Amino acid sequence: MKVPFGGGCACGAIRYECSAEPIMAVNCHCRDCQRATGTAYASAVFVPGPAFRIMKGDPKYHTTTADSGNLVSRGFCSECGSPVIARSSGHPMIIIYAASLDDPSWHRPTMDVFASKAQAWDYMNPTLPKCPQGLGS
Repeated sequence: MKVPFGGGCACGAIRYECSAEPIMAVNCHCRDCQRATGTAYASAVFVPGPAFRIMKGDPKYHTTTADSGNLVSRGFCSECGSPVIARSSGHPMIIIYAASLDDPSWHRPTMDVFASKAQAWDYMNPTLPKCPQGLGS
């Protein structure tokens, strides 16, 4: 992985850049992430908030209340619908959806979170640690 790194939505209306290495990388199987991505889980990297900036466009946000009580805002492109980023009121990090990275080949998830919410048809990598709930739950 090369820092800074960038990414954006499918149509190019949203572009971002991050000037720090990710803090962690996970596959989240919570129901909200399933709905936001339209599949079994969201694969994402967490980066320090101050190191992240939107270079072009403005994501549209949909906010939900997580099981923890924190507010989670998921940002997507209002033009093409691509999920791009997420924020949680519980921490200062920005969550970047791996599919939005310009070069997602370096992304290496280190665990499955909310594994207890995974769909029966979802194949999880057996070598990754499984956290039944979210981090810190």
